[in-house]
Amino acid sequence: MTDQLAFTQENRVRIQAVESSFGPSSKSLSRAGRVLVGEGRLMKLSRKGPQPKVFFLFNDVLVYGSIILHGRWHKKQQVIPLEHIQLEDLEDGLRMKNQWLIRTPRKSFYVGAASHEEKRAWIEHIEDCRARWVRNAGLQPRSDFAITWIPDHASAICMRCSDRFTVTQRRHHCRHCGFVVCGSCSKKRAVIRHIHPVKPVRVCRLCHAGLLAQEEGQPRVRGDSDAKNGSDDDVTVPDDEAYSDEDEGEESMDAHAPNRWLDSQMNYVYLKPDHQVPH
Repeated sequence: MTDQLAFTQENRVRIQAVESSFGPSSKSLSRAGRVLVGEGRLMKLSRKGPQPKVFFLFNDVLVYGSIILHGRWHKKQQVIPLEHIQLEDLEDGLRMKNQWLIRTPRKSFYVGAASHEEKRAWIEHIEDCRARWVRNAGLQPRSDFAITWIPDHASAICMRCSDRFTVTQRRHHCRHCGFVVCGSCSKKRAVIRHIHPVKPVRVCRLCHAGLLAQEEGQPRVRGDSDAKNGSDDDVTVPDDEAYSDEDEGEESMDAHAPNRWLDSQMNYVYLKPDHQVPH
């Protein structure tokens, strides 16, 4: 009983500190049975290159966000249910070491750890928590994951019409195939229900035609990369009310000071090895 009480209080304080660190816009993280398993920083590959992000692993969700104010505060909170996650181990890349791929229904992205040992710890603990959560909660893991975007630097030309990108000819991404495309080739919008159930998102002309054909029950035909209109490409990405777009601005956080344990830490910290509330 003493262990149970101590664990519950310690766990509650930690979760409240994580919640407070995201300021007034934070989603509520306190929930019966939720345990904070570990936390640390990872590099997340974005359009601007690798960016440091803070990650919090719970026994049922993975939370991450941007780091501000020397690591004391965070913003752009993302909450991903573990049953919506699939991991893929990767070799070191040119832009990021100790990397792996995190797939979710809404988006898929690359992350990298400070060392190989830290990478292994993150992967093993996420997989372990996910397996336990799915089994104990009787959930069905998701099998439809977002396509991974081709990085901006990988192509100097539109991957549909081959026009060269310039200061005025900006890069965009089709949410269905992940190709880097120009504005002219990505004027179309379509609802991809795994990304968002009702909100139309940017798609290239080729994928838009393919999605329309698919809705009409016509066979999907893969078009040539230089086609301006045609069929379709890959299948894509998801949404969940639990995690939203990373587009929020700075927040006023004066009245939401996180507890002292949440000081900036670069390495992964494994807080509760057994993931379980003591009986």
